[in-house]
Amino acid sequence: MPAHRYRQSIFPFPFKPKHLALALGLFFTNHLYAESLSYAEAEQQALKSSYSTQANQALQQASQLEAEAVKGLGLPRVDLNVRAYAFHSETDVPLGSFKQKLENDLSQGLNDKLSQWNNVIPSDVLGQVQEGANQTIHDGVNRFPNYANLTIEDQVVRPSISVVMPLYTGGLTSSAKKIANIQAQRSELSSQQQQDIQRFEVVQSYFNVQLQQQLVASSLFNFKAMQKHYSNALKLEQQGFISKGQRMQFEVARNNAERTLQNAQANLNASRFSLNNLLHQQNNVDLSTPLFVNNTPSQTLESLLTSYSQKSSLVQKMQMDTQLANVNIQAQQAAKKPSLFAFGEYALDENENWIVGVMAKYNLFSGIDKNKNIHAAELKRYASELMTERTKQEIEALLNKSYNELNSAQQSHQLLQRNVNAAQENLRIQELSFREGMGTATQVIDAQNALSALKTEMALNAYKYVISLATLLQSHGSIDQFKAYVNQPHTDYIR
Repeated sequence: MPAHRYRQSIFPFPFKPKHLALALGLFFTNHLYAESLSYAEAEQQALKSSYSTQANQALQQASQLEAEAVKGLGLPRVDLNVRAYAFHSETDVPLGSFKQKLENDLSQGLNDKLSQWNNVIPSDVLGQVQEGANQTIHDGVNRFPNYANLTIEDQVVRPSISVVMPLYTGGLTSSAKKIANIQAQRSELSSQQQQDIQRFEVVQSYFNVQLQQQLVASSLFNFKAMQKHYSNALKLEQQGFISKGQRMQFEVARNNAERTLQNAQANLNASRFSLNNLLHQQNNVDLSTPLFVNNTPSQTLESLLTSYSQKSSLVQKMQMDTQLANVNIQAQQAAKKPSLFAFGEYALDENENWIVGVMAKYNLFSGIDKNKNIHAAELKRYASELMTERTKQEIEALLNKSYNELNSAQQSHQLLQRNVNAAQENLRIQELSFREGMGTATQVIDAQNALSALKTEMALNAYKYVISLATLLQSHGSIDQFKAYVNQPHTDYIR
């Protein structure tokens, strides 16, 4: 069939209204947002509004305050004490020695007085008087009980100031300070690690939206092309140039393209909801940073493997776990040593009593086997060292895998670019052949689907590159540098 007849049959035939509305709605959905958001802005917004970031910042501040709180360990402890108490006490006091002494003293005094009458009173009479008096004293003293019951009651309020200062604790004080400081540093690394995870999530969500937009655009392009082919085929059928079967092939292809477009739009809506949820925003925005592929790598695998242990917050956290295990060993060893304290107390009452001294304490038995505690702490340190080395192995394997996937995506991108050019030329040839009656409908449909598939594959490959790059940088500990790769020279953008 002459080419001019084919051209005349294209334009008079319009889209069906429902197809036109769907195509236009899908096409303009992604371009009517008032606000534009780059990846760097999305990352900043996510880190600022993230609940996880705020929680980790609070924990970091708490650990820092705890470290500052124990700086004064080892200084004297001064307490103001107030004791208010009432007491009641009863006791039996023996009076035997008191009675005997009283009797002896009275008898001796009486004898001394009677001896002055030796020359006046006859001795026999004086002896009888002395004997009778002594007996009377004895009987009188024995009237007292042998025990006296004493009751003491009082109510007392005694304020005082006491001071306790550790002189030697075997290392417990210094161990407590070290543990608090290491935990504060570890909490800072945890906050950094959480932010790196948040950045990776933003990369996934942000560029997944860009990927889904490309898939929608590719599906829309394919749908419009299939609609055009179907319209042409319908016109040609009416003119008797093709059979009904050939026209129905285009109709089936058009319907499949429409179904693919609807699925792509549903996936785009889901990806947009995920990104909005991550960014804590309600309205969709126009994402200004497209999918991209850097044509030249900026770092070698060797440099990444050499430097990751100094960059990775995960590795540094695990190394600090080993440091904590070492300090725990020191603390368990200190628990076996004696303690020495100086103390003093001064009463703030009218008596002004005071006491000062030194106290040494050494535990002989507590029911806890301290040697086993020390051995357990040493095993924990050994396990921490092994887990750190195992983590390094996993990170190195992930770095190697991500780096190879990165290079593969770069190479695939260059091949896909050439294939898209070839597919466009093939589609042009197949359309021309069909118009001239030398080709079939199937060949045109296959050529159109091949071009659409290549555009889809190019977007998927770019997304693979972006995720491989993010994984590589996160494993290395430098995902905060991801946004620098967006604007590197020799970068291709998928728009």
